[in-house]
Amino acid sequence: MFETLFTNILALIVTLGILVTIHEFGHFWVARRCGVKVLRFSIGFGRAVKTWHGKDGTEYVIAPIPLGGYVKMLGQDDTQAGGGDIPESERHMAFNFKPLWQRFAIVAAGPMANFLLAIAVFWLINVAYGLKGVAPVMSNVVDGSPAYSAGLRAGDEIVGIDGVDTNIWQQVNMQLLNRLGETGNLVVSAIPATAADARDFVIPVQNWESRSSEPNPLASLGIVQYEIPPVIDGVVAGGRAEQAGFQSGDRVLSAGGQLISSWTQWVEMVRAHPELPLDVVVQRGAVEQPVTVTPQASDVDGVAIGTIGAYVEPYDLYGSLPPEMRREISYNPLTAIGPALQETWDKSVFVLDSIKKMVIGLISVKNINGPITIAQVAGETASYGLEVYLGFLAILSISLGVLNLLPIPVLDGGHLLYYTIEAIIRRPVPERIQAMGLQMGLLMIGGIMMLAIYNDVARLL
Repeated sequence: MFETLFTNILALIVTLGILVTIHEFGHFWVARRCGVKVLRFSIGFGRAVKTWHGKDGTEYVIAPIPLGGYVKMLGQDDTQAGGGDIPESERHMAFNFKPLWQRFAIVAAGPMANFLLAIAVFWLINVAYGLKGVAPVMSNVVDGSPAYSAGLRAGDEIVGIDGVDTNIWQQVNMQLLNRLGETGNLVVSAIPATAADARDFVIPVQNWESRSSEPNPLASLGIVQYEIPPVIDGVVAGGRAEQAGFQSGDRVLSAGGQLISSWTQWVEMVRAHPELPLDVVVQRGAVEQPVTVTPQASDVDGVAIGTIGAYVEPYDLYGSLPPEMRREISYNPLTAIGPALQETWDKSVFVLDSIKKMVIGLISVKNINGPITIAQVAGETASYGLEVYLGFLAILSISLGVLNLLPIPVLDGGHLLYYTIEAIIRRPVPERIQAMGLQMGLLMIGGIMMLAIYNDVARLL
């Protein structure tokens, strides 16, 4: 447990350190190109751990709290905004004396640097690893589910969602996530297992997964991507699985009198029996062993579900598939650029659309994550390998870029809003209005941070 905690904290520091450094370097680099004197470049908050001065006169600071950073420029703070404290000989290097377009460029450079980082990371992934995925052929469709009612069946291959082509499961999931919280018809294009041509299957949705804190679009539709063997790799100390006597390597054969053929089916059975005894038969070596477990009740979005504290054995799904089920695309340094740009654009639109849906109540604010969740995900993705971690880093960089462009005072987007107004009315926004906006922005950001931390803690409990 201590090792996992250490890994998560280290991954959080490294991840946020990269993102913050890139973001602040964007401001710094453009400021220097515009002739602005940079007084301090700080990565992190709190008492400085390391400080040094560059030949350019800038004070470089590394602080211990990696939740942000800042670039302090001459003429940027309130005491210098009017120019009274700035010597006449240095006013040409002051931020507030620069033309509007240069101030706009300096502020916008931070978020833009985050988008450029995402593009570079996606490009690197494309060149080094290419695109790998599993053909979106459904291994099962749950009887009575929305997908089943629409006519989809096991063996059908999904080739499009709402008119957008899908070649692998990751693309299917992404297109479905775009529809979360919405009401209307979801159009799934699929090639039936018994036919050669694709046809459209219409699935009505209403406020789809709007209250879910852990939305799973495919599961809610009743679509099973692929079957993972129901083999237990380990149990949580003190959990219901350990108390019942489950052991590593146990293969679940049946539960509640029903045959279990996949890990997904086993999980659904456990979830459906909170605080109810569940008779299970497992294969342990050459012996079939009966086990009775009572899943612990856990509240998820107001619904009691069962959990036992057991996790699945690692399974090389991709390696176990026949060649026709594997999809691979290789890129060279030139052909990798287009997909990297498209991926960054699509993810940016998705993040922005998700924020809009949270604001108007189409999806739950429980999806807002804080530093604890980021640390956990960063640690997990780092353990999965460099490719997975880089993908997570790119998505987080996009999120940071989009969030900083929101027109909220305190954020870069708030300053850009003021500059846009200044360009229209031909004079700066009154300081009184900016001061009010600053207070509102601080309250808003503080509230969002508190909500994110609350969601993090609630997930741990």
